[in-house]
Amino acid sequence: MPAAICLIGMLVLCYYYFFSSFNSKDTTQYLYIDNDDTADSIYVKLAPIGSTHSMTGLRTLIRHCSYEDNIITGRYAIEPGMSITRVFHMLKRGHQTPMNLTIPEVRTMELMAGALARKLMLDSLTIVQSLHSPDYCQQLGYDTATIACIFIPNTYEVYWNTTLDVLMKRMKKEHDVFWTEERLQKAKRKGLTPNEVAILASIVDEETTTNAEKPMVAGMYLNRLHKNMPLQADPTVKFAVGDFSLRRIHHKHLMTDSPYNTYRYAGLPPGPIKVASIQGTDAVLNATPHDYLYMCAKEDFSGTHNFARTLQEHLQNARRYQQALNQRGIQ
Repeated sequence: MPAAICLIGMLVLCYYYFFSSFNSKDTTQYLYIDNDDTADSIYVKLAPIGSTHSMTGLRTLIRHCSYEDNIITGRYAIEPGMSITRVFHMLKRGHQTPMNLTIPEVRTMELMAGALARKLMLDSLTIVQSLHSPDYCQQLGYDTATIACIFIPNTYEVYWNTTLDVLMKRMKKEHDVFWTEERLQKAKRKGLTPNEVAILASIVDEETTTNAEKPMVAGMYLNRLHKNMPLQADPTVKFAVGDFSLRRIHHKHLMTDSPYNTYRYAGLPPGPIKVASIQGTDAVLNATPHDYLYMCAKEDFSGTHNFARTLQEHLQNARRYQQALNQRGIQ
């Protein structure tokens, strides 16, 4: 009898320390393990999640099951009701949980690097150096000016510890999926490559945040391209100057010597001035047919534009807008 009681007691203790629920919270908790983590640091990260007895059981498993020699990085979901033993086996076998990564519509690859590094187990400096490396970009089929074209701003399921190479190959795959035969044919009919569409779409995005107006803006720029007229797009000047806060473009800005300055250089700039939105891309592919060659921001600051067919009409629109800027003291 005493032996049976002892056995029952041992089984109860075994269940209590190894098979009871690890997560003391009522919601799923996430553990992030990176390259610098040790068994001790992982234990510290888990402490706010587990109860006192569950941490004791987990530490016993960590110490006696050679976990220190086989730490696998990743993002692990610790769900309510998950047993202590199950948590340990999940960590030891590297059964991490994927996450949703949203590619942002950033203006520069430095900003892209920062955004990715905040979400993934990646170093921003490594990302920047790679995206500015001609050899690295060439491996993906781009150059350092067009590499932004590879990104389609959408939400993707990825692993937190994904490498940059794996991520960029995924971006290339998603890019190719996005560029369906229908989209490719529309681009071809406009005499543009997918990269050129992305470049023009990035300008359209910067010109207007109103999606309904984007096909009109795209049509205007396509008209200028087809007539070999300079695009004269103010957002490209901001990109060339490197100051996106400019609210008014002055003569000194227009004189900036950069291939991105479409006042000085005809045709499309060498690369996008931001990661083009899907709406902007489709606006170029489905541009509104019209004969406008000029546009100017409306004087009501609604974010939309007045379009004109002739330079004389455009100058009248521009004069009203300049007067509105002066009235508001915008320099």
